Amino acid sequence: MLNLKETQNIGRQLFVEWIPQIMYNHHQAGPAGTVVAGPPYRDPFNYVFDPIILTSLDAVGAAMHNRMNVENKPGYTQRGGSVYSTWYNGGLRTTTYFHNMVGLLTEIIGNPTPSEIPLVPSRLLPSGDSPNPVTPGKWYFKNSIDYSVSLNYAVLGYAQRYRDELLYNIYQMGRNSIERGKKDTWSFSPKKIEAINNAAKGEKIGPIIGGDADFKSRMQISMKAFDTVMKAPANRDPRGYILSADQPDFNSAIKFLNALIRTGIVVQKATVTFTVAGKNYPAGSYVVKTDQAFRPHVLDMFEPQDHPNDFKYEGGAPIPPYDAAGWTLAYLMDVKFDRILDDFSGPFEKNPYGELLKPENKLPNGSGYVLSAAQNDSYTTVNDLLKNKVEVYRSSENGDFYVSSAGKSVLEKANIKLKTASAPKNKIKISTARIALWDTYGGSMASGWVRFLMEQYHYNATVIYPQDIDAGNLKSKYDVIVFVGGAIPSVQGAGGGNRSFGPKADEIPQEFRNRLGRVSPDKSIPELKKFLEAGGNIVTIGSSTNLAYHLNLPVRNAMVEIVNGEEKRLPAEKYYVPGSVLNVGVDTTLSSNWGMEKEADVYFDNSPVFKLTGDAIASGKIKPLMWFENATPLRSGWAWGQAYLQDGVTAFEAKVGKGKLLAFGPEIAFRAQTHGTFKLIFNQLYK
Repeated sequence: MLNLKETQNIGRQLFVEWIPQIMYNHHQAGPAGTVVAGPPYRDPFNYVFDPIILTSLDAVGAAMHNRMNVENKPGYTQRGGSVYSTWYNGGLRTTTYFHNMVGLLTEIIGNPTPSEIPLVPSRLLPSGDSPNPVTPGKWYFKNSIDYSVSLNYAVLGYAQRYRDELLYNIYQMGRNSIERGKKDTWSFSPKKIEAINNAAKGEKIGPIIGGDADFKSRMQISMKAFDTVMKAPANRDPRGYILSADQPDFNSAIKFLNALIRTGIVVQKATVTFTVAGKNYPAGSYVVKTDQAFRPHVLDMFEPQDHPNDFKYEGGAPIPPYDAAGWTLAYLMDVKFDRILDDFSGPFEKNPYGELLKPENKLPNGSGYVLSAAQNDSYTTVNDLLKNKVEVYRSSENGDFYVSSAGKSVLEKANIKLKTASAPKNKIKISTARIALWDTYGGSMASGWVRFLMEQYHYNATVIYPQDIDAGNLKSKYDVIVFVGGAIPSVQGAGGGNRSFGPKADEIPQEFRNRLGRVSPDKSIPELKKFLEAGGNIVTIGSSTNLAYHLNLPVRNAMVEIVNGEEKRLPAEKYYVPGSVLNVGVDTTLSSNWGMEKEADVYFDNSPVFKLTGDAIASGKIKPLMWFENATPLRSGWAWGQAYLQDGVTAFEAKVGKGKLLAFGPEIAFRAQTHGTFKLIFNQLYK
């Protein structure tokens, strides 16, 4: 997304202005029992890469590793010696692969305080990943600096010796991408390999002759099975994508396109109405074609990631991916687009390279205006209207906002899509809520992203800490409190987990001591319960939905099985969903979900899933907000054992006294990228 100024500046240097052949990121710390982890990296790699990327990583990595050995600097590990792969698109190192650049990352031990290389016996035996192990002993910061300098020289030496080859390779990869985007291509993926195998079922052909012994027992498969999958017209890679200007939240679609533009992607705009594949599109629609140098990045932003089933051995636990398994940005931002499989043209003009787009909305004349609840920027405008003392109403039917012409001066600056209309028959006047956002000493990254989100959409929020909660009297100060993952501790047997909550008070300056502590069952939870009973609302995300268990609500963990008569959490061998995009059903009749559609894509990272107990729904105590409607909710990423999710509730609201608890299992504000689910937070932030 390149949400922050720092990442935007780095992105501009990497993908718009400079376009280097090699990018090297020094980081820390290395795996225990080693000194430094570096290239080449373990599988899986992302299937959209040009193969030259992988062999280039081998070449540069070999130069780095070899220099360490020549200089008698042991402890370098690669591939399976560390957790780092080349699957993810989003890190400083990994995003370069999608742009035909050699991205390097080293993770090295050491800091200004002397440390010890620990004894890890399994690391002492030489292997292909670690041919020159380091023995345990004292380690000084100077050692880390010396290693880093040598690694720099290794990279610079390789670049100097092979500069012409590096320049030619980045040219060739770009040319390959352009050529692939101009013709019919079929990309391989685990699902397609599975489809080929399924198509071959029932065939009786002799065993494969020759080759590795591992393959001798396998049966030969006819080309008919291959052709069924890899020559099927519907399985082709897209030639391009069209984003129609008449979609519900076109402003967010433009933000998505700007994320692409910041990473060097060429975008085109329709100057007049046009027709492609029998569908009409209005003027102002946008086109992203795949016949461009950074085609891998284009595909990765629009297409689902298909992470392979990755196990150390058959029947074993999954190997966690480095960061996420699936992240298709168009899905997470709820961008509406059409995949065009055949070559197409139209009245398109290219956007100047690297120049960001701006919405082009004009304010019509009228005595009243309706702002769609489906449009994220509507909430920004509403917040500005409320700050300017303009009355704002919501339709009780769909949550759309209504404002009279008294707000015209604010609306003229808003640049959002709206329409003129009279006031809805059933309307609710809204006002600004007093918002509190939990954080902890040292800072919660998830809380920081939600704070960033509130700043971008013009919400005023007060950051509170556990001591503020324990002090009580919360309802006199706040109307709604937001807890991101990691805030609420688990209840025995309920799932979740705690995190470290900082140093001792006498170890930090006085002005920061009020931030210490953690949410506790004995002090904090009773105060939160009082807040709810007095009419306050609490929004919980991720593991902080543990609050439902503390409040003894009629819900329980759905991801369990019965073992010897006892309920146990499903083991990873049976169920495992690392960061991925899943599809859920949504109850659009509830005000908490206003602006959402009946189905939504959510970012799910082994997130909480609930089963409602007893008469939870019939009594009105619990109202499901989102749930898994089928046994195959995976949209992008990896979901081992996803059938267990069927009928599980992944978000709900519950009455507690005069207030309301909202529990969202998925990461609905993940890194401020999940624009498609921002409304699930925004809807709770008004009175």
